[in-house]
Amino acid sequence: MPITLPANLPAYDVLSREGVMVMSDTRAARQDIRQIKIGLLNLMPKKIQTENQFARLIGATPLQIDFRLIRMSEHQTKNTAAEHMEEFYKPFQEVKDEKFDGLIITGAPIEHLPFEEVTYWDELCEVFDWTQTNVHSTFGVCWGGMAMINHFHGVPKHSLDAKAFGCIRHSNCAPASPYLRGFSDDLVMPVSRWTELRRDEIKASPGLEILLDSPETGPALVEDAGHRALYIFNHFEYDSGTLKEEYDRDVEAGKTINVPVNYYPENDPTRPPTNRWRSHAHLLYGNWINEIYQTTPFDMAEIGTS
Repeated sequence: MPITLPANLPAYDVLSREGVMVMSDTRAARQDIRQIKIGLLNLMPKKIQTENQFARLIGATPLQIDFRLIRMSEHQTKNTAAEHMEEFYKPFQEVKDEKFDGLIITGAPIEHLPFEEVTYWDELCEVFDWTQTNVHSTFGVCWGGMAMINHFHGVPKHSLDAKAFGCIRHSNCAPASPYLRGFSDDLVMPVSRWTELRRDEIKASPGLEILLDSPETGPALVEDAGHRALYIFNHFEYDSGTLKEEYDRDVEAGKTINVPVNYYPENDPTRPPTNRWRSHAHLLYGNWINEIYQTTPFDMAEIGTS
């Protein structure tokens, strides 16, 4: 079954060319079917790239997905055309009376700031609390996951001396978890961050379970069953060339940056990188969508009532 997108959203053509089943919103409106409604609260500066990445993953499931784009109400992006934002995004304050089966909260390039100094922090905390009454399952990604686990559990983020950067091997800590169905015992995942969450502080917080972990970069995927949430601190959604784009950008800007480890063949940045995480990315988001489908109320009005 397809993912439903506006026919003029750039992701519609991108995914269609890749063979992902895509349906226009006007065609979907003529079908008598209960779609799974997934929101993307997009905090990343490159909005269109991020839309494509997440739409690609959730659009590969056998269910029909109604994909909605959401932005913070007052924060204005400087990296995406205002026309795009006006046409395809709704501010949170306009959707907060709606119910969602799922919500993805992306990362944001503001790791260096204390949470409370982020300009939209108060509204984001409102979003976190709103998920408990209006969203069946929430997926916090990278900084979005760090912010959410801090809000609900007080788990702090810690600055790193050097950027955690590259394709890092992780262990499957919970093979019986429905979110890791089909996962191998270990796997590679893209990592790109200047902060970390520490294993002992997560384990000390009741209700949190570490699902994926790395001895090099720490916990990567955490389940918070009490808040119907998953937190992932790395980037399964990245395209093959995303780490390369980040590396080339920093090199061009004259910043001190290491070659992303275990990414280029023989660590040679002149050679095309190899994608070794795509299958696990699809597994994780497909498992998440399946869990939503299996457990969300048929009547969306009942979401968040129990």
